[in-house]
Amino acid sequence: MTTWQIRAEPAPVTIDPTESALIIIDMQKDFLYPDGYGAFLGNDVTLLQRTIAPIQALLAAARGRGMLVIHTREGHLPDLSDCPPTKLNRWPPGNRIGDMGPMGRILIRGEVGHAIVDELAPAPGEIVIDKPGKNAFYATDLDEMLR
Repeated sequence: MTTWQIRAEPAPVTIDPTESALIIIDMQKDFLYPDGYGAFLGNDVTLLQRTIAPIQALLAAARGRGMLVIHTREGHLPDLSDCPPTKLNRWPPGNRIGDMGPMGRILIRGEVGHAIVDELAPAPGEIVIDKPGKNAFYATDLDEMLR
């Protein structure tokens, strides 16, 4: 069994890549790019962009060791049938889920802004889980996939 040690704080982490998965959560264009929805709302996306390079390094190492890689994307069906009213009405009209944003309809599956950033794009065969909220286990098959 070959393990892999990752430098981390407060202590290194040892991983067996045959029994582990790298899950990359919601690294979407709308959240990280300067022309995405997050920046449109006034968020400083440069803070989030700083995470891309370290994740790229970790992703390359995981891929190089044949580790299971899973990407998640937060977003909703185009008809919004999976979006609860409390989430839908959280923002004023024009800034709501499903409204037109700078990269297409906000948090709608299939829109440009819903896609994973180019720098971390899934490789062929990697799993991409679309989820209707923050929790990657709710209304997805993630638990089953990890088992």
